[in-house]
Amino acid sequence: MFYAFIVNPAAGSGFALTAMQKLEAVLQGKNIEYRIYRTEKPGHGTEIAAELSADQDVLAVVSVGGDGTAGEVAAGLTGTGKPMGIIPAGTGNDFIKSVNIPNDPDKAMEILLNGKQDSIDTGIVNDQFFLNVCGTGFDVTVLDYAEAEKKKYRGLTPYLFGLIKAIFHYRSVRLNLIADGEQEEGQFLICSVANGRFIGGGIPICPKADIGDGLLDLVLIRDVHRWQIPFYLPGLMLSRDLKFRITRHRRVSEVIVEGKDLRINIDGDIVSMSRADFRINPGSIILIH
Repeated sequence: MFYAFIVNPAAGSGFALTAMQKLEAVLQGKNIEYRIYRTEKPGHGTEIAAELSADQDVLAVVSVGGDGTAGEVAAGLTGTGKPMGIIPAGTGNDFIKSVNIPNDPDKAMEILLNGKQDSIDTGIVNDQFFLNVCGTGFDVTVLDYAEAEKKKYRGLTPYLFGLIKAIFHYRSVRLNLIADGEQEEGQFLICSVANGRFIGGGIPICPKADIGDGLLDLVLIRDVHRWQIPFYLPGLMLSRDLKFRITRHRRVSEVIVEGKDLRINIDGDIVSMSRADFRINPGSIILIH
């Protein structure tokens, strides 16, 4: 029996490889059997995880990388019953903050070896898997400007640079939404469909989200003048965005979002589409945390 570690060499600008090398010493010191698999292309983590899920000798399949790597591994394990672990070694590492996995790889390894196992929810948008948070609007603009900074910084820093630049360049989005049969249309600053709670290296976009409640959290923040955005940012960073007078929050099982030339953030990757159909997949992953 062995632990299977799926490592993304590009995650955290190479930090994932460094972290895995240090963790190997821990595993060897405890005489724990393990194997390492490196991803070589987008989606490769899903392929490897799906293959490993059928191997009865695998104790757990472990993502070593960022949110993108965790999402790929989770996609390959959905519905298989094979436990999943996460060693955070990416830039933002947002999903772990919703499941109480430490940001430090050494501490995360202790959780992997001694933690509990729980079933958690995942999501689907247009038949594409997501684990954490999707959305469109201001957060997509932040991601655009944060991308260049990810090569130099980890954690929240790249997103803070992106956030400052986004204030001066964002454009609100006009959306038509149908949430569990209820229709709404308007101009929005942010539209987030959340399974987890955090985006952008630790911004609590939906602090009430619960990855085990069998529902998605829809967060809609109405458009404001550009000069007003800085007044809302402290509240956003301090988990108060659901209390804004311009915010509407509700829990749903299905959401349809339509708009012209939409750019949707799917767990940190931006995808263009005109319609996004979101639905929850309850209890589809067994996570060690």
